[in-house]
Amino acid sequence: MDFLYKKALWIALLASLAALGTAFTAQYVFGLWPCVLCLYQRWPYAAVIAIALIGLVLQRRMDSTIFLFLCAIGFAATAAIGGFHVGVEQGWWQGTAECVGDTSKVLSVQDLKAQIMSAPIVRCDDVAWSLFGISMAGYNVIAATILAVFSLVAALISYKSK
Repeated sequence: MDFLYKKALWIALLASLAALGTAFTAQYVFGLWPCVLCLYQRWPYAAVIAIALIGLVLQRRMDSTIFLFLCAIGFAATAAIGGFHVGVEQGWWQGTAECVGDTSKVLSVQDLKAQIMSAPIVRCDDVAWSLFGISMAGYNVIAATILAVFSLVAALISYKSK
């Protein structure tokens, strides 16, 4: 088990690459176009990739504890966004303004046309794909939560072993 925690930055890096690879494959190979909340869930994974790479480069000179804590925060952030997205999909609450076009502020036909043209193609409350009743956002919540806990535990182990 100790081996796993010593390779935690590699695990964070590879898991983030796999998550983004899965998202891009779903989008570009299977035509499951993302809504704005789907796109927001990708950014923390990109941040974790950068953090893990920096941590791996500096591993010989610096302790990896801070990088693992930052990875845990990144994974927790995407899990939180995913949790919010699941709530929108289930109708528990409304999505952000970017999720659905809001025509209440329209003053003219030109404004309406501009708003329609800039409206999201995919609505946040539409489930594009699910397996066993769990949407992609739901699977992101599960995976990112596991990765956040793993990164946090690895950071704590790293900190205590100093």
